[in-house]
Amino acid sequence: MASPQGLSRLTNAMHHIQDFNSIQLDHCYLTIGSFDGVHRGHQEIIKGLVSDAKADGVPSVALTFFPHPSAVLLERKPIFYLTSPDEKADLLGAMGVDHVITQRFDLTLARVSANSFLDTLQDRLGFRRLWVGEDFAFGFQREGDQRFLKQASEERGFELIVVPPVFVDNEVVSSTRIRNALRVGEVALAAEFLGRFFSITGVVVTGSDRGKRLGFPTANLRIEEGRAYPSPGVYVCLAEVAGRRWNAVTNIGVRPTFEESQEIVTVETHLLDFQGDLYNQEIRLAFIERLRDEKRFSNSAALISQINHDIDQARHILDTTVERENV
Repeated sequence: MASPQGLSRLTNAMHHIQDFNSIQLDHCYLTIGSFDGVHRGHQEIIKGLVSDAKADGVPSVALTFFPHPSAVLLERKPIFYLTSPDEKADLLGAMGVDHVITQRFDLTLARVSANSFLDTLQDRLGFRRLWVGEDFAFGFQREGDQRFLKQASEERGFELIVVPPVFVDNEVVSSTRIRNALRVGEVALAAEFLGRFFSITGVVVTGSDRGKRLGFPTANLRIEEGRAYPSPGVYVCLAEVAGRRWNAVTNIGVRPTFEESQEIVTVETHLLDFQGDLYNQEIRLAFIERLRDEKRFSNSAALISQINHDIDQARHILDTTVERENV
């Protein structure tokens, strides 16, 4: 069972820096990567980095990038980010990383050679040990691959540690695999790869109030553009609002019972046993399990009956599968 970690923003003494030109260290241990999702494969890299840095009394640094290089180089849109830069930094900081650098990636940076990039990193960070994944490459046309780094480590005097991939059920854990799981609504599988429940955060905006008139008021969330979310359907969730947690049932889709031609996907959640005004508040949803596909009902009575059934199922799932003491 995945941990509910990540439902709340997690911080420690980590410093989140927006540009590596804004930091100057005499020495550190370093890792570089996109780290979107901070999944179990990324976590293996971070664990080694942090453990060794603490043992040797040096700062640990994670250098990551935004936008994702593929968004710039391959013009892939939308990207469907698993985490925002701040969420990523929070997760890395929660694992003990001292400095997270979210470097802006653009065409200028993409044209920098691998050697020049290492020059800059050694000048700014003075890194003595570098952790990377097996598929990591950097610099112009990805020339800074594992072979390049092995030679560079000998010439420049830093230690290179290449971390092998992590497997779950004979599959390599990757951000792409997690996105693919979300695209078909497999939120439980995504959680296995992430090592925690997949979550999204949004601000509550004005909706049609149709759920309220049916007796099930919903909060309609405005989700940041480019963020990943599960495929249309109904999901069991845990919601966090202003530091409090609530059981929730969330619908993602186009509300087919009432909307004849809507193409915009909406995320609306019903917080069980909640009373109050949620407008303009931020809600974080952790997705526990998929209940069913979104579907059209013949009338409001049939929809109400289904919603009641969904809520009963959600309560049972949350009572029996989520370790509440850890939430």
